[in-house]
Amino acid sequence: MPLPEPVQPLRPDIQAVAPFKTQLLKWVGNKQRFAHEIVAYLPKDFGTYFEPFLGAGGVMATLQPTRAFGSDSFAPLIEIWQKLHDDPTELIAWYARRFEAFHSGDRAQVYETIKARYNAAPNGADFLFLCRACYGGVVRFRRRDGHMSTPCGSHPIITPEKFAKRVALWQPRIAGARFACLDYRAAMAQARAGDVIYCDPPYVHSQTILYGAQSFRLEELFASIAACKARGVRVALSIDGTKKSGDVYCDIPIPTGLFQREIFVNMGQSMLKRFQMSGQRMESEAVKDRLLLTY
Repeated sequence: MPLPEPVQPLRPDIQAVAPFKTQLLKWVGNKQRFAHEIVAYLPKDFGTYFEPFLGAGGVMATLQPTRAFGSDSFAPLIEIWQKLHDDPTELIAWYARRFEAFHSGDRAQVYETIKARYNAAPNGADFLFLCRACYGGVVRFRRRDGHMSTPCGSHPIITPEKFAKRVALWQPRIAGARFACLDYRAAMAQARAGDVIYCDPPYVHSQTILYGAQSFRLEELFASIAACKARGVRVALSIDGTKKSGDVYCDIPIPTGLFQREIFVNMGQSMLKRFQMSGQRMESEAVKDRLLLTY
């Protein structure tokens, strides 16, 4: 049975949400620019907000929940979020020290030194700088060894002063959250009736370069969502919509009866496609996510 027709934002349960477009991290699939459209469809009242594929955290920061649990299986990323929450001054220092080293010598060489150090011992401090300095802001991980492989970008990177201003904007928005490095199934299992979960998993057609995406199975996520729904947890899922992977339009089989509503969210141009086409704008490659709701 097909899902209901996309809902237009005229219902009384649709919220007006102010955009928050200031990025802290660069991350493939970042929902920052359109997070307010997603948040508009989340329940107005809930216990704890869970985001088990936290990534760049744009939806959580836009929502500004009073109680939240953010998690990801990628430890260096969670290290950044924990430091933002617990010690934002040190987070700024992480970035400033690497920025200064980057501008004190051959930039590409310094970048490669930082990247090699990170690959030898993955950590949040190096990854914070690398995700802002890498080419196209696209962090790629090699399948054979999990190492980050993206070369240095040619773009100017933000100064420590500007980064500090972003930290000052972000820290209050995630102040009510706890963060942990967890598999999404373990994180979702903690949600209880009245809670809400927002899932933004790797896109199965195009985001295999992401950490852990190679082993991700959408069918297993659907099973976790079904278990949450049975416990009275409301779940929102972002998933491939009217987006092409190569010359093929994505067609994801959705379990019958799992979701009650489907909304298409306009995500603009494909970040990965711009990366592949050396930054050219691809007007024919507009991305629309499907936002699927169990409620």
